Amino acid sequence: MAEPVLRLSQVSHSYWQGRAEVPVLADVDLVLEAGETVALVGPSGAGKSTLLHIAGLLETPSAGEVALAGQVVRAGRDGTRTRLRRTHLGFVYQNHHLMPEFSALENIMVPLRLAGHDPRAARGRATELLDRVGLAARGSHRPAALSGGEQQRVAIARAIANRPKLLLADEPTGNLDTGTAADVTDMLVELVRATGLAALLATHNPEVARRMHRGVRLESGHLHPWPPEGPLVSPAAGAPDPVEGPS
Repeated sequence: MAEPVLRLSQVSHSYWQGRAEVPVLADVDLVLEAGETVALVGPSGAGKSTLLHIAGLLETPSAGEVALAGQVVRAGRDGTRTRLRRTHLGFVYQNHHLMPEFSALENIMVPLRLAGHDPRAARGRATELLDRVGLAARGSHRPAALSGGEQQRVAIARAIANRPKLLLADEPTGNLDTGTAADVTDMLVELVRATGLAALLATHNPEVARRMHRGVRLESGHLHPWPPEGPLVSPAAGAPDPVEGPS
């Protein structure tokens, strides 16, 4: 049986304010399998970004274990963490962080070139991804000439350019209107399904969360199933009855 893409085991994390310890995560267990999209919901300040940073090897937990593609990541091994981030992880944020002086195609080529791909191979891969996110005709446009939804599609394509195993998204639709957010989310889910990576997406939007395969809610440092009454419904199967979303 294949190893999970991501496994967090008894992960706890605290910050210090002077001499006061401020707990953020407490004994968090989470497993993501290949091809799975998981929504991470919860109130502001609950620690969703901290959890994403730990899963993305940007922070080291105070306690517990992080395993990526079956490899346990030890604290202090900066070279290993950097290599795994480069080869196994893709990141998408609320602000797309596209380079304004580059075209959409060139923005997607950047991580490919940094990974050592020659220009022709990088251009071919970027062109393929633009087509997959529905922007084949917009490759020569710079970010300022793209809509918010188009910019985020480019950012998602850039994040998966090097074929990572895990995509981490922090409020990727937070700056988009309702309809565009739904379209971008459905595109992301389809990409995950087609490519076999896994995605963990933090969101305040319950409609976005319901488009994932399943959801978890972070509150008072602990993870709980979300929604509590059962699994989410695929968009293809129809929307579920309304449930209370995160504040």
